[in-house]
Amino acid sequence: MDNQETKIIFPQTSSKFHEIDKDIILLLYKDMLLGRSFEDMCAQMYYRGKMFGFVHLYNGQEAVSTGVIKSLEKSDYVCSTYRDHVHALSKGVPSKIVMAELFGKETGCSRGRGGSMHIFSAPHNFLGGFAFIGEGIPIATGSAFQSVYKKQVLQNTKTLSVTACFFGDGTTNNGQFFECLNMAVLWKLPIIFVIENNQWAIGMAHSRSTSLPEIYKKAQAFGLPGIEVDGMDVLAVRKVALDAINRARSGEGPTLIEALTYRFRGHSLADPDELRSKQEKNAWLIRDPIKCLKRYLMQNTSATLDELDILEVKVKKEIEEAVNFALSSPEPEPKDLKRYLFAED
Repeated sequence: MDNQETKIIFPQTSSKFHEIDKDIILLLYKDMLLGRSFEDMCAQMYYRGKMFGFVHLYNGQEAVSTGVIKSLEKSDYVCSTYRDHVHALSKGVPSKIVMAELFGKETGCSRGRGGSMHIFSAPHNFLGGFAFIGEGIPIATGSAFQSVYKKQVLQNTKTLSVTACFFGDGTTNNGQFFECLNMAVLWKLPIIFVIENNQWAIGMAHSRSTSLPEIYKKAQAFGLPGIEVDGMDVLAVRKVALDAINRARSGEGPTLIEALTYRFRGHSLADPDELRSKQEKNAWLIRDPIKCLKRYLMQNTSATLDELDILEVKVKKEIEEAVNFALSSPEPEPKDLKRYLFAED
């Protein structure tokens, strides 16, 4: 495949058009730092032979995970992809049990049976990562349906739980995407479809793989709102996410959000990343969402550099503890090979 120059268009959404509490911004900043630090450590551990199989990192896309998931309630659901570590962290799954899962340990969130692409946590309503593209969309649609069923049929008096379903730009050319959009609108399901358009589907440039590059416009055919947002601006993502969540929770149905973002590493840690041009990478690297939010904090709030440094130290300590926990955790026992295949009494 030749190295064609990709035209990069950024949406006009900007965080400066709305105000937000400093404590919330600090929470968002810490969450993005945690995601980035976790993934950087994963790369180290992978190349040291502590992790096996395919590992897909999330570096560069943190504003999407944080902006959407940190806008949800604990009772809400998240359905992920094979790039799922950071989604799980944002949903509150402890970093140590995510790391242990990546190490294949019994203390991992999937008991070491799932690995990188199958992070799952029932207590956190994290519905899991899925190795095949589009796999999670029907699962998320079912999750949203059960929220409506509980409310309408079982007469549950609690507010509707919302499901956030994440997937990439390449997935939007698959049948599950269109079928589930149709069902979600037909039944007014409380679901948010979040497209993390990182411009590449493995080695295929987005602009070369779809007849309509502006994915959010596909929502028009099914009658739901389609919104494009700057996926490198966590405050912009949070703003559209809150609007979509409120709409879903009030029974008005689904929303499609296309977040324009970029992965700073290759498709997986086994990918030499030779297809993307340096010019394209650099254009996105200067818009690093973590650095942008740090500047915003320094320029628009009372946050000090010392305060942000303390946050960074806390995050680094948490990651170190997660690695130590994973290293010291026991391996699954051979006698338990068939355990967890079926529900236990």
